[in-house]
Amino acid sequence: MSTDGNKKQFWKRSAAKVPGSIQHVYGAQHPPFDPLLHANLIKAGNKPPPATPGKPKKATTFQEFESITSDAWDVGDDDDELLAMAAQNLNIEVVMETANKVIENHSKQQERQRQDDTTELEQREEDTQEEVVEDEEEDEEEEEDRVEEGDVTSPEVSFASQSSPYTDGRLVKSHSEAPIGSPKDAAGEHAALHRQRSLPHRPPVIPLVARMADQNTSGTPAMTEREASRLDKFKQLLAGPNTDLEELRKLSWSGIPRQVRPITWKLLSGYLPANAERRDSVLQRKRQEYFGFIQQYYDSRNDEHHQDTYRQIHIDIPRTNPLIPLFQQASVQEIFERILFIWAIRHPASGYVQGINDLVTPFFVVYVFEYIEEEVENFDVSSLQEEALRNIEADSFWCMSKLLDGIQDNYTFAQPGIQRKVKALEELVSRIDESVHRHMQQYEVEYLQFAFRWMNNLLMRELPLRCTIRLWDTYQAEPEGFSHFHLYVCAAFLVRWRKEILEERDFQGLMILLQNLPTMHWGNEEVSVLLAEAYRLKFAFADAPNHYKR
Repeated sequence: MSTDGNKKQFWKRSAAKVPGSIQHVYGAQHPPFDPLLHANLIKAGNKPPPATPGKPKKATTFQEFESITSDAWDVGDDDDELLAMAAQNLNIEVVMETANKVIENHSKQQERQRQDDTTELEQREEDTQEEVVEDEEEDEEEEEDRVEEGDVTSPEVSFASQSSPYTDGRLVKSHSEAPIGSPKDAAGEHAALHRQRSLPHRPPVIPLVARMADQNTSGTPAMTEREASRLDKFKQLLAGPNTDLEELRKLSWSGIPRQVRPITWKLLSGYLPANAERRDSVLQRKRQEYFGFIQQYYDSRNDEHHQDTYRQIHIDIPRTNPLIPLFQQASVQEIFERILFIWAIRHPASGYVQGINDLVTPFFVVYVFEYIEEEVENFDVSSLQEEALRNIEADSFWCMSKLLDGIQDNYTFAQPGIQRKVKALEELVSRIDESVHRHMQQYEVEYLQFAFRWMNNLLMRELPLRCTIRLWDTYQAEPEGFSHFHLYVCAAFLVRWRKEILEERDFQGLMILLQNLPTMHWGNEEVSVLLAEAYRLKFAFADAPNHYKR
């Protein structure tokens, strides 16, 4: 079959089966967009906007560069080597070489840890299998002894309330009424029943991808000395009468402790003022303003000119993080509906577009943590006081609005912001990894076909929610994090899978891989390495005026 035939069959199937595919990310305000017909639109020669409005200040010594990035990279054993370079003048070659060493060391440490975990898991499986085999052998010996003694039937006990496994729903009193099987079959069933009874009762398990705790840790480990020290720095900085936002950004770049994340996000997003005395009054005023919007607009959701928007929101909300029980609670879904509908009414240039619903979830989770200590996946929000729930809703609305203010051209008609960013991603990848870029070209994979979702949903469909929250710590600390730095994160994310990409030898295989990248085990370590690589790319290319051109 030709490549075109494969592509048509793939898109026909993926439109119906792949959640979050391109045909699933448009809302009521926009018609479906066919990437195969319109991929050439972004090749019309439109130049992307300048990478930054002005040249950022360059670091002139390695101390300055290291002070910005050491927390993010957690260089550890590399400190001596890096400090030995401190007297050298910084240039792009030094930056790239040093960053590569740091990332390589992280990768080696991570691989060693993964091998150790795999070995331990295999040993546990072997021990479990040995126990099962021993149980089966003992059960078979007991059954053989019973057969030799002539005890092949069960006592005549009534099982009127149970159906026999030997019949189509017919009730039997004893095994003597069932079809006769071999003693070996009976022994196997007995062994299976024995194993089933010996297994302890386990509560429902939340899938790995849906767990909020960092998967690089087991349970809730005690805070390390370094983590405690960082938490103290945050608390000291936030305790002052006027928070130094620049220092807060530097401290937040490498991750924000859970205990101070809610107030830090509110400050970094511009929702709260730096002056501590004004914060309570600002919060009270903004929360009242939001619920004023609810009273003014929410009843109009069933009006003729708003009902399409509301219907699309109502359809999308249950699809938001379906594996996390928190988001399947009716009260949480009602909160999301109000937030998204009010935002759409107040932003008619874009209205509601599918994908915006995902952007509420990190804020909601972080602000729930402001009121609880336990894990959030199964938390029943109805146990919160009504005032707390109202505060979480209003704060989530305003912080999501602040985020979208910087990327609203991603969601206006024809979504020009996304098309520019996808084109910029293609040009950037062609510079940093020509092999991957040519491999995509060889099998006619257009960047718009997979990277559209990366830009539209800010990688939320590609990463577990716990990783998104960690990623957003850095996005809020980084100037133009959501609108500009995200491009470099996407480039680093794509190149991260170069081995898997180069192993695929057809269009369909590549698309399935790129839409289902295996990140469910990811935690803070993987996100930190991704961000370090993205920072290296930004540092190397952001000041180059032609870095989007070959």
